[in-house]
Amino acid sequence: MSNKRFTLAWLGEKEWLAMLLWFGLSMVVGIKEFAVHNYNNYTIFKHVYLHTINGQTIYGPYPDVYFDVNNYGVLFSMLIAPFALMPDWLGSILWVLTNAAVLMLAIRTLPLGRIQQNLIMIFASHELMAASSYFQFNPIVAACIIFGYTLMRKEKDFWAACFIMFAAFTKLYGIVGLAFFFFSRHKLKLIGSLILWSAIWLVLPMAISSPEFVLRSYREWYEALVLKNDKNAQIDHGVVLQDISAMGFIKRTFRLPYLPNIVVMGPALVLFAAQYIWLKYCHDVRYQLLILCSTLLFTVLYSSSSESPTYIIAFPAACIWFLLQPRSTAANIFFVYLLIGTSFSHSDLVTAWVKRNLVVPYAAKAMPSLILWLLIVYQVLSRRFLRWPEPGTQFSH
Repeated sequence: MSNKRFTLAWLGEKEWLAMLLWFGLSMVVGIKEFAVHNYNNYTIFKHVYLHTINGQTIYGPYPDVYFDVNNYGVLFSMLIAPFALMPDWLGSILWVLTNAAVLMLAIRTLPLGRIQQNLIMIFASHELMAASSYFQFNPIVAACIIFGYTLMRKEKDFWAACFIMFAAFTKLYGIVGLAFFFFSRHKLKLIGSLILWSAIWLVLPMAISSPEFVLRSYREWYEALVLKNDKNAQIDHGVVLQDISAMGFIKRTFRLPYLPNIVVMGPALVLFAAQYIWLKYCHDVRYQLLILCSTLLFTVLYSSSSESPTYIIAFPAACIWFLLQPRSTAANIFFVYLLIGTSFSHSDLVTAWVKRNLVVPYAAKAMPSLILWLLIVYQVLSRRFLRWPEPGTQFSH
């Protein structure tokens, strides 16, 4: 039997496997969670639309309908509307599959070979399944960030701005797409497009509500996010499933519940900005992809709202990074650590004792991504990427 059958290239050629894992795992877990009536997030999402058309606040508690509260912008009501009009069993499953499909389409636009794209889907399918089990919107957020980069790279700045601002007006995370600003060859056009799409996304929900309702909702959104940020930091009150971030990991590991976020975020912002000292390589695809990876990781690592399912934004970055590396045993071992420490750390593949006593109380899921982000910053600052082969060449036969 040929050893070729066991290479990454061989695995990446199995597009049917990538599609099966990508959509199959998410659909199965979505059906399973719906069957046991564990779809509270979808119920919240559905009622963002229902409350909007009825002129009710979309940020207040509705304990008779669902627990927890909505934390998305009023524009989200337009996205969820088609699903909210369907029976829950159909709308919830189509919502899961739509999220998977949009992120897949974004991955397909990456300047990587088809084999590499398939490998990203295979390796990230478990993390997508975890997000799908909570009926999360994060896969679309990740897709918007990726589209922001890939469309800008293709000089389609108008549409890049569309996705960046759409994500920003729904979950704020999308604003990190501005990290790719320097990759644009048409910066004035990009700025104009960002302003135009901001106006469009601001006004659009008024079509199903009113200007007064929309403007009030944005004020209430700000207040809700401030309140959520305060709650996320309450480790001493037993809040352990939130703030799975660099700040949360450091606070819990070193028993520093009152450590201000800026103490961690300040140096991180300096390091992130330092990556732009090599802007003369801004059109080198290896540099661009490292900045993309750094941005996706930064979005999750430095948000106090990060939960386990939020890592569907971060983990594709780990996959992209791995596929950019020259093949080596060290890279393989580190990626296995990323796979286990990030994607599988909250799964049933980890014993209940480990999750209860190590993973959850210490926000340990953040640690592999934090190490990877620091490594990426080092690789950018040291220009290590200039020694790497062009993306895709390692997987050609």
